[in-house]
Amino acid sequence: MFTLDPRLEGDTIPVIQLGLSTVLLMDEPAWPWLILVPMRADVRELTDLSADERQVLIEEIALAERVLARLHRPDKLNVGALGNMVPQLHIHVIARHTTDPAWPRPVWGAVERTRHPPAAAADMVAALRTAFAAEARSDG
Repeated sequence: MFTLDPRLEGDTIPVIQLGLSTVLLMDEPAWPWLILVPMRADVRELTDLSADERQVLIEEIALAERVLARLHRPDKLNVGALGNMVPQLHIHVIARHTTDPAWPRPVWGAVERTRHPPAAAADMVAALRTAFAAEARSDG
């Protein structure tokens, strides 16, 4: 049975569930930052997924990239799966701008951690859900 790692649960805001992954918003307003977590039990590495599931995950990552590009017009999209702190497989998709507080360095540890104000978080989640729906329609 799939359960979300407690650290991811504490650091994120739920956005939407796709076919394989749950999409989470990193609760850090410095960057538009999504995290995709395949909803499979005991998955730590990409190779723990079946070949078909890996294909689905790649398409869901591409969908998340299109959503962030639609909403934020980034200069670059960063995609990564590290798992050093949280072993559960999760994919970061981060919209980067040349004017962001860490550019061109990695985002981790670049700023003191803050959280989205509740109203801003709700607005962002609503915009993300709308963009995911629009991108899914245009992709179909």
